[in-house]
Amino acid sequence: MNRRELLKAALAIPFLSGAMTGGIASAWGAGITKLAKGLRSRVRPGDPGWPSPAQWDDLKQQVGGRLLKLVSPFADPSSAAYSEALRHLKNPFYIGDQPALTQTSGWWQAWTSRPSSYAVAAENTADIVAAVNFAREHHLRLVVKGGGHSYQGTSDSADSLLIWTRHMNKVTLHDAFVAQGCAGVQAPQPAVTVQAGAMWIDAYDAVTTHGGRYVQGGGCTTVGVAGLIQSGGFGSFSKCFGTASAGLIEAEIVTADGVARIANACTNPELFWGIKGGGGGSLGVVTRLTLRTHALPQWFGGVFGDIKASSDEAYRALIARMVSFYQSDLFNPHWGEQIAFTPGNVLHLSLVFQGLDQQQAQAVWAPFLDWVRARKEYVFEKPVQVLALPAQHFWDADFFRQHLPSAMVDDDRADAPRNHVLWAGDQEQVGWFIHALKSAWLPASLLQQDQQARLVDAIYASSRHWYTGFHFNKGLAGAPPEAIAATRDTAMNPQVLDAFALVIITCFGSPAYPGMPGPDPNPADARGGVKNVGAAMDALLQLAPHAGAYVSESDYFQRDWQHAFWGGNYPRLAAVKQKYDPQGLFFVHHGVGSEAWSEDGFTCLA
Repeated sequence: MNRRELLKAALAIPFLSGAMTGGIASAWGAGITKLAKGLRSRVRPGDPGWPSPAQWDDLKQQVGGRLLKLVSPFADPSSAAYSEALRHLKNPFYIGDQPALTQTSGWWQAWTSRPSSYAVAAENTADIVAAVNFAREHHLRLVVKGGGHSYQGTSDSADSLLIWTRHMNKVTLHDAFVAQGCAGVQAPQPAVTVQAGAMWIDAYDAVTTHGGRYVQGGGCTTVGVAGLIQSGGFGSFSKCFGTASAGLIEAEIVTADGVARIANACTNPELFWGIKGGGGGSLGVVTRLTLRTHALPQWFGGVFGDIKASSDEAYRALIARMVSFYQSDLFNPHWGEQIAFTPGNVLHLSLVFQGLDQQQAQAVWAPFLDWVRARKEYVFEKPVQVLALPAQHFWDADFFRQHLPSAMVDDDRADAPRNHVLWAGDQEQVGWFIHALKSAWLPASLLQQDQQARLVDAIYASSRHWYTGFHFNKGLAGAPPEAIAATRDTAMNPQVLDAFALVIITCFGSPAYPGMPGPDPNPADARGGVKNVGAAMDALLQLAPHAGAYVSESDYFQRDWQHAFWGGNYPRLAAVKQKYDPQGLFFVHHGVGSEAWSEDGFTCLA
């Protein structure tokens, strides 16, 4: 982005939404010049101003020796680390334990996973404060990584200092939590406090398997808690319980001035609001979060299967029947996860449900499945199964080992915690190299009877190009009023409140970390993926040309990303950024305030 593009973006910001108050919009519009003047480009190794060995050693002393010089395990083919990395390449727990690796290995013509120069392996808030102060004082590129799942490449950067929170993973349950400074304002409520480096499997194991309650988190068990909350955060049952960020009661966050601040509805309320969906890594380093917990439903379950049509005409009819059935029977808080439509004329079912037992769920699906069975133009490539289990066992690793061992995959290392498992269906994403990925929220108005034909035509057209996935739990239309109200009080794009689904279309290849054996990503495959994904999404965007996108699952090259990710909330977010990080210490690709920086975050553009 050159200077002219920067100024154009800055001037456009106040007009993103007429609903924004003039004060907030004007404050950002007038303040971006002031913000840009306060910025200073960052240094790399070898540049004047790069810290001396003595200065790095001083930081090492401050953090109790937990300063690491990072080298990729693939740097030396003769090393034991190289062999170990190849052996555990599809184990996300292993990858997460390597500060030099990320869960995504790269994105075609966008970024490639490369380790930071140094990492502070933080074990407490004081370690993070020391790292933030050091980066600010020496004008370093600063990166924060917990789970390391970022598709956009925000979990690493060559020539940077990494704050790695993996070892801060304590989980604490509360029977009656009140946020600091909110006594007499908030009623005590059951909650869980999770440190920034914990994964969702850690939270679910404590809250659900052992605590008998529910916390709204992410669907993939190895996603970091802190990153998901800051992006908004969806889980399998968000259609009932709302987004993960909507459940945030309080956070501790280290801001750019090196101060550890409490943020909640009563203390630093604007910072608190910005943490709830404003994007990870833009406002500070979150050290811990406290989330409300809910009464656990008696049952969780899933519906799985594949139905193939014998002709294009029959497939279009199947899509129409599915859309009608979804609107009449599944468009409610009980149902979440995915239905996909494929070029091979296959309807792929991978849904979950809550609050229904197996017989009740089977009764819901009986009319649709009877309709399919009565027609010879359809076959079940995979039988449709409806399964339910006591909700307390949904993330219970030992229960699955005994009753359904194929559903989950263990951390295969000898010293791994027994609860560290991931859903088998998520393993394909471990280390993947993305060719293209797009997302869009589709409004619930498309489910109305007079609009369904248009929706069916668009789905069919999209499926001619690529596998098109509808994630129903990632749109909150149909959710309970309290879940919608709580999510409305977050920084996310308000479109999520009126969307019945988030469509995600992606193409990817095998892991491609620099230094790995084997061929580089195939250019023809990547270009073909970009073309097909784009065409598939374009077919749907004809129905919703101004559809927003989910920041954590979006196109790296997203145009108008401020509006796509945050809609009318962006000026308010930018004002929070200006207040708490006026010098732009925290940078992520397409993050709040990133307009002022080069794509790699090193060069100030103003």
